[in-house]
Amino acid sequence: MIAYLTTEQFLPELLEELKNVRSVHGSLVLTDGPLQHSVWAQNIWLNPEIISFESISQAAKALKGLGKLWVPYTFDNHRRAQLIQELLPKVKPRVVDFLGELPEDNLGAWTLIDKNTLLASSKTNSPFPLGEVQFNEDKKNPPSRAYLKLWELFTVYGIVPKEGQRVVDFGSCPGGWTWVLQQIGCEVVSIDRAPLEPHIAKLPRIHFMKTNAFTVKPEDIGAIDWFFSDIICYPEKLLELVQMWQSSGLCSNFVCTIKFQGKTDFATLKKFQSLENARVQHLHHNKHEVTVWIKTSSP
Repeated sequence: MIAYLTTEQFLPELLEELKNVRSVHGSLVLTDGPLQHSVWAQNIWLNPEIISFESISQAAKALKGLGKLWVPYTFDNHRRAQLIQELLPKVKPRVVDFLGELPEDNLGAWTLIDKNTLLASSKTNSPFPLGEVQFNEDKKNPPSRAYLKLWELFTVYGIVPKEGQRVVDFGSCPGGWTWVLQQIGCEVVSIDRAPLEPHIAKLPRIHFMKTNAFTVKPEDIGAIDWFFSDIICYPEKLLELVQMWQSSGLCSNFVCTIKFQGKTDFATLKKFQSLENARVQHLHHNKHEVTVWIKTSSP
């Protein structure tokens, strides 16, 4: 068995992609069979067990016997779950710096299926409680919270351009992604029809082009090391833009946000997934969108 946790908002998407679903508990989906790749799971429980118990102390003892550090997911029986968790070792807040070291140990996770049944996994795929990545945020410099998507990708997944590399940031206004890329030492070609925030625009190594991203041709920019896009557009249109740049041979590495307007566009999502070397993931800091990255050359 494997269990996949998402948020209530994205439970339909998770159920759409998973096979061999055994049962659903709130936003936690229990499956039979081996581990499946999941775009929409925020936390994956790798060795779940179903445990019956009679008392709160018995439940806590059972969890202690399986592992040391636990975080609860609750969708029902909230007070009972709280009493069990109070008998377990306290988990300190796990807040990290941008590009800082991640916590060493992944956390165990558990929930109450009913008042006398635990579903518990001593191993999960994340060192953060229920996969919720938390940063020591910069509340002064970024013009929006969109920067946290790049912080998460760079810090947790290790997808980071090198200092001095030339990158393009499509749909850059108000400048959150441009700011992150400038801060790590990149030369940034920042493109949008709307201007950057003034304090971002005046930073060094930023060349702003006030134009429509979809009218810019690769030859207008020239060779770049990384293509970044947080454009608000239909997924199919973003796919066309990425494929145009791939065909040009002027860029090999891509990081994009696929934004869904209304229902999730599963058909186009699958087209992105089929691109060579592509990975698609709903990051903790994504909204109704996913992040895709394609890394085909050494940064």
